[in-house]
Amino acid sequence: MKAIVIGATGLVGSSLVEQLITNESYDEIRILHRRTTGFEDAKIKESVIDFDQPESFRDKVKGDVLFSALGTTMKTAGSKEAQYKVDYEYQYEVAKMAAEKGVPTYVLVSSSGADSSSSIFYTRMKGELEDAVLKLPFKKVILLQPSVLDGDRQEKRLGEKVGIVVGKLLAWVPGIRKYRPIHVDVVAQGMINSVDKSPLGTTVYKLDEIFAL
Repeated sequence: MKAIVIGATGLVGSSLVEQLITNESYDEIRILHRRTTGFEDAKIKESVIDFDQPESFRDKVKGDVLFSALGTTMKTAGSKEAQYKVDYEYQYEVAKMAAEKGVPTYVLVSSSGADSSSSIFYTRMKGELEDAVLKLPFKKVILLQPSVLDGDRQEKRLGEKVGIVVGKLLAWVPGIRKYRPIHVDVVAQGMINSVDKSPLGTTVYKLDEIFAL
């Protein structure tokens, strides 16, 4: 199969690409990114694109599965508007292109609590993206809603580090275990495995359900 990946240098995305490289089911990994990613493998077909100029890369959005792991933080983006552009607008535009091009399967790593009616900006944004892509004509849409991501971040986020430590300590408390931190490698592997494990239509994997993929 041929995979399309956006967000290839992110915490989940980089693990996803590394795992796709060693996965025998995929013979081509088409990476769409704003700059060179540094991945080197015969499977990699990298295109440096401008997400603000979608018509300039429309012909590159073709394959069997679109893996969407693009995202940024408020600190990096600088404002809610800038974060929304990356996390919602860019991801939705590529998803729309893929659907129009006949890509059958779409896999999105979203967030726990994603809800378009939420009063919290981040979870509302994630929910709005989920609602939007569910209206696109994919044969299969897979949404992963993980808890706090555990992995080697370049950006230091104290609050998240504290959450990971506390989450691990409370992992065995009844009712809380499902909220335990999940390593990015597990999420990435879940994205790949979900393609074969999920039926046609929409499938949502929440929190600890991702561990079972």
